[in-house]
Amino acid sequence: MFLGGYPDSCVNYLNLGRGQDGLFTGLVAELGYLRQITLGADSARLNIAASHILTDVSLGASIAVNGVCLTVVHFGKDYFEADVMAETLARTNLGSLRSGDRVNLEAALRLGERLGGHLVSGHIDGVGLITGNEKKDIALVIEIEAPEEVLRYLVPKGSVAIDGISLTVIECRHSTFTVSLIPHTAKATTLGYKPVGSRVNLEADMIAKYVERLLAPHQNRTRSSKLTMDYLAQHGFL
Repeated sequence: MFLGGYPDSCVNYLNLGRGQDGLFTGLVAELGYLRQITLGADSARLNIAASHILTDVSLGASIAVNGVCLTVVHFGKDYFEADVMAETLARTNLGSLRSGDRVNLEAALRLGERLGGHLVSGHIDGVGLITGNEKKDIALVIEIEAPEEVLRYLVPKGSVAIDGISLTVIECRHSTFTVSLIPHTAKATTLGYKPVGSRVNLEADMIAKYVERLLAPHQNRTRSSKLTMDYLAQHGFL
């Protein structure tokens, strides 16, 4: 399982303790629920009921909410509060939350802990739409329509974070992809409760994005030179 924010959140590096690390594993620690959302002119404050996730919480700590890395600005015995800026509201599903809605929660990764899922930054790449779900034996197969900025990084058997849950891609299609949930994941996360038509936060594998960035200069040089695949084939190299 796995999770996914923006500048009201975090910095992408590991710290020795939990804090503004901005790095997660997509293993959802618990299902919380939204107690209250207070809207500002272009922002919101979320009041979220939780328990296990608050064991060692502190002001300024990072918690991923539906995969969005947010900073704890206030907390009590059974809740915490986090501010959400306009950019985050516009580019995630947090703005559509209503009181009582379930949310996936994960504390920032602590150095030395097991990496059970995959590296997740808590920075959402796009919002997808659940277009289908089908029970296959014990598994729940979910189909999600996704924007191109997410689909371009997905490959079968690769990783993707959906509402902060680390999952394995089963199949990539023209505008959709599918994932499969075991019964535990379906019960312990929001995906097991969301109907067709629900919006979900998506974060592509950050390693794929780094690889693309590193290869970009080489690809640009190749396109501007005479060394092309056609040229190599014509001269017997392929």
